[in-house]
Amino acid sequence: MIAEVDLAPGLERAFSFVPQERSGPVRVEGTLPAFLRGTYYLNGPARFERGGVRYRHWLDGDGMVCALRFAEDGPHLTARFVRSAKWTVEEAAGKALFRTFGTAFPGDRLVRGVALESPVNVSVVPWRDTLLALGEQGLPYELDLFTLETRGLHTFGGALNPVSPFAAHAKVDPHTGELINFGISFASAQPLVNLYRFSPEGSQIYRRRLSLPWACSLHDFAVSPRHVVFYLAPYILDMESLMKAGRTLMESLVWRPELGTRLLIASRETGEAVATVPVGKRYCLHTINAWEDGDRLVVDVVELDRPVYDQYETVPDLFTDVGPGRPVRLVVDVERGELIERRELGATQAPDFPAIDPHRFGQPTTDLWLLDISTAGRPGRKFFDQLAHIAVAGSRDVWQAPPGCYLGGEPAFAPDPDGPGGAVICQRFDAEKSESAFLIFDAFDVAAGPRAVLPLESPLHLGFHAVFAPGQRD
Repeated sequence: MIAEVDLAPGLERAFSFVPQERSGPVRVEGTLPAFLRGTYYLNGPARFERGGVRYRHWLDGDGMVCALRFAEDGPHLTARFVRSAKWTVEEAAGKALFRTFGTAFPGDRLVRGVALESPVNVSVVPWRDTLLALGEQGLPYELDLFTLETRGLHTFGGALNPVSPFAAHAKVDPHTGELINFGISFASAQPLVNLYRFSPEGSQIYRRRLSLPWACSLHDFAVSPRHVVFYLAPYILDMESLMKAGRTLMESLVWRPELGTRLLIASRETGEAVATVPVGKRYCLHTINAWEDGDRLVVDVVELDRPVYDQYETVPDLFTDVGPGRPVRLVVDVERGELIERRELGATQAPDFPAIDPHRFGQPTTDLWLLDISTAGRPGRKFFDQLAHIAVAGSRDVWQAPPGCYLGGEPAFAPDPDGPGGAVICQRFDAEKSESAFLIFDAFDVAAGPRAVLPLESPLHLGFHAVFAPGQRD
């Protein structure tokens, strides 16, 4: 057996503090692109200890949202915890009360005895005149776009209620203004995926309930102009274990690759299922994009050899034996229910948090950006330390972080309105100095290193998902 070594020295410092809420200007080292106007929003788990309970899993921490605003007078950062039901009650009690994704403790609570109280820590979506912060399951919380003040649960005008399952990766189509999302009902007798479609004005167009072969964990999905696509891998949740045995959700998940993986494809117009397509035995946490090419459906995803949630524990010793992954293009004949082609889009180690130019939503993907782990394949804890730009035509452009520095936050793409260039924004945590910064790259030359570094006066959490909302240029 090969002995494990520490491939992420100092990583524990990134999880050892409670980030300060703040609002104020940010210093710039280097040169910001002149076109960069708008707001970078980021969500992620930020607090991992409360009242003596130390959370075990990266998905357990309470969500904090950041808004990094780029204006004529320079960048300005606001960061606030989401005042979720969990955060509010536990803050008042001064102790942990609810079971989390990977942490159980004596006397912990489940909502209605069957569900986790969401820490609202996964993603953030600007939509209409508000900002939606989302967790793994449960309704989103509505935040003020500028102050990040929590306004409360967002029910889409009463169309949803607190028991409506609602996942973390709501999609807003920039071409139509529609918001589409899903949520899983994990009933063992008949598991379902709930598919939601909302108009640009905020009203619900439909809610459809589609049958699932198993109560599978499903984190993300893809939307094309004519279809909605679910990558169903047999990572199955045992609800009885969660409810009756006092186990965590992480402990209640079972990987059953022998059952095979399939795409469940629905009509975007009607919400009805139109095809189920076998695609092998792999796993997908995050999709990239989808579109139609004539009568064929093209779906880009990050495929992994196996699920990755077990690599998110025990904090801070993460990714100790993370499996390989790669961005993949799947071409499907929907009418015949057949996979026509699978093609790998670029060489990677352990990729995650894929991002594209949002203007390419539902259109052919030409470029993508993601985080990667350079030491994948070696035993020992590790973390994201590479930013990669992959051109689907074949080139690969990578920036390697310095030793002891780690990257966080989905690499959000900020387009140049005059095109075709753009910038990419992500986080850096310097473990030796316990310092955080935001990095601004030329999106099409990331190997050259950041064009600008925005160092912070006190450290921030390593976030999950991010998005850039363009603003008007002065």
